[in-house]
Amino acid sequence: MSIIYFLIGCSVLLALVFLGAFFWAQKNGQHDDMYTPSVRILLDEQPLDETEK
Repeated sequence: MSIIYFLIGCSVLLALVFLGAFFWAQKNGQHDDMYTPSVRILLDEQPLDETEK
């Protein structure tokens, strides 16, 4: 029965770590631009120079 208490403590600790990582990412602007990454694959590549052909 004591293993249940240990696993509950581990899961709460892990949840707090992930919650801290989420707030850290939110503070540093990881979720500010939600549009550009989804359309980046649709943008054309830069044209090659004539000397590189």
